[in-house]
Amino acid sequence: MKKAQSMSSPAKTETPSSKRYRPADSPGTTSPAGKDIVDILESIDKRLSSFDARLSLVEILHREFQSLKESLEFSQKQSAGEDPETTVRSFIKIHLKLPEDTVKNIGFERVHRIGAPKTGSGRPRPIVAKFGHFKQKEQVKSRGRELKGTDFSVNDQLPREILERRRVLFPVRRSFIQKGSRAVIAVDRLYVDGQLYRDPGITPWLY
Repeated sequence: MKKAQSMSSPAKTETPSSKRYRPADSPGTTSPAGKDIVDILESIDKRLSSFDARLSLVEILHREFQSLKESLEFSQKQSAGEDPETTVRSFIKIHLKLPEDTVKNIGFERVHRIGAPKTGSGRPRPIVAKFGHFKQKEQVKSRGRELKGTDFSVNDQLPREILERRRVLFPVRRSFIQKGSRAVIAVDRLYVDGQLYRDPGITPWLY
């Protein structure tokens, strides 16, 4: 009798190529140790982002504190015998031509002149007025057109850095207006015909 043939298949031998492409080694798989490292890096990235946001807030609060400190220092150098708030209300009524009843209802948190008094100078020191209500401030600012052709002006008090940026933008704005475009400066940004003006050599703060 012939020997019964074995039903079991011969054992498979692994070739170098089969060892090289095991599922565990396929792309996209991460070992437990590798996953822990990725989680740690993501956690560090989130903490750094949170730190940057807090640092920006601290810088803003510092600028606000400096502005308040300067205002309080200047308030101690007001001209003797002058009530700056009365001066401002009179200016709003006479030069900005707002009704007397409207002027009476305007609320101020503080009003004072800035800078040390200069003897022999015919130019008065600027007055800073902090309004109690934003809408009232905007109402007064909107009347600035009444000052065209005079030596007076009404503007927001801005940090020195912003004022320097605006100084750079004014000539650019003037050139666009001369060409017939509508150009408006909002804080430290120039909009020409409704589009934000960007130029690496002129507005590097936008990059």
